Amino acid sequence: MATDYDAPRKTEDDSESIEALKERVPDKLSGAVDVEDADNPSGFELPGADLSDLELDVVVLPPQEDEFTCTNCFLVKHRSQLDHEASSGPICAECAA
Repeated sequence: MATDYDAPRKTEDDSESIEALKERVPDKLSGAVDVEDADNPSGFELPGADLSDLELDVVVLPPQEDEFTCTNCFLVKHRSQLDHEASSGPICAECAA
């Protein structure tokens, strides 16, 4: 049997009005913020929150013997990324390029 692909399709779902469809779909553009957000499982604060009473636990390691701090980008790099020693200090290969 040949199928006419240009003919309009009629199904049971076509009988619903646009208002009925809008009621079934939640409004994702609303301005309400969900407090129990699944995208925020760790409970981090949203931008603009007051974090002045929060203490951060960060472990700072001293420079290792096989590391250097580039005097151009100020990043700590491994000695294998050392390009040359300038008069101002060590320069990494990325900054020398």
